[in-house]
Amino acid sequence: MLCRALVAILAVSPVALPAVSLAYDIKPRTPESAFAAKLRPDILGISTDSTPESARAVLESAFKGRTDTKTDIQQANFGDTAVSYIAGLNFNSPAGPKQAGEVLSSSFSSPASANRAYFIARALTFAQDQQPSKTDMIKQLMDKYGAPTIVGDQRLYYIYRAGKTVSVGSKYKQASVLEAIDRPLDPRAALKLDGPNGRGSCVAGVKRSLAKEKSLLAMLDDAKGANCDGALSVQLTPGTTPDRVGNAQFTLVDFKRIVSAAAIDSDALAAEKNDRNPTPQGSVPKL
Repeated sequence: MLCRALVAILAVSPVALPAVSLAYDIKPRTPESAFAAKLRPDILGISTDSTPESARAVLESAFKGRTDTKTDIQQANFGDTAVSYIAGLNFNSPAGPKQAGEVLSSSFSSPASANRAYFIARALTFAQDQQPSKTDMIKQLMDKYGAPTIVGDQRLYYIYRAGKTVSVGSKYKQASVLEAIDRPLDPRAALKLDGPNGRGSCVAGVKRSLAKEKSLLAMLDDAKGANCDGALSVQLTPGTTPDRVGNAQFTLVDFKRIVSAAAIDSDALAAEKNDRNPTPQGSVPKL
């Protein structure tokens, strides 16, 4: 079982990422992903192809000049080995009179599964006099991510399966997204995201992922039960007036990577345990 004892390192300025211990020789395998090269959504440049090093470079650039930024670098040990790695990054900058508050976090698999991102989240809180219009925000989102799978409950959902964005029959344009976003999800459309064998839709999976610990183990059951490979959700909370956005919450989760990385880690830990406690190789004596 993967030991997730996280050690948080808090700093106002960025700190160096600790090097991976060489106490145990790990041969990394890249886990499967919901997203293909031509369809790899990102949040502020961080995708599920990112490593802690590449994600940190993006975060340092994005938060450059914000002197009040808090940086949380989370380390974990790989099982019972002395191998340490970066399991999570969190950059947090509070809102100011002329600056949006922003929190951006990402979670990474172990070195055995190539230390790749599988969960990315970004939360923006806009200053009252800088709240963007809902129309402009939706345009920007659709320019970047395309047409969503389903819209409602203040969210745009992009559901991915078999390397494609899932369609439930609604052909969303910017005007129809603007009209639907503050309404409840269409139950008939939402039902189409449920699997025939009772597997749950990714809409529920994304919501549950926000409330859970972001370790592979904590997210594994939901990832296995999701009727999709991955999902992107963008929530737009109204601001001082209904046509303005007060808060924006982005969530990108790669369910396929979670399942694949957990299997790779399990195999690697079993191999490491066998190396520490090898099976006796004695032969049967002559009788």
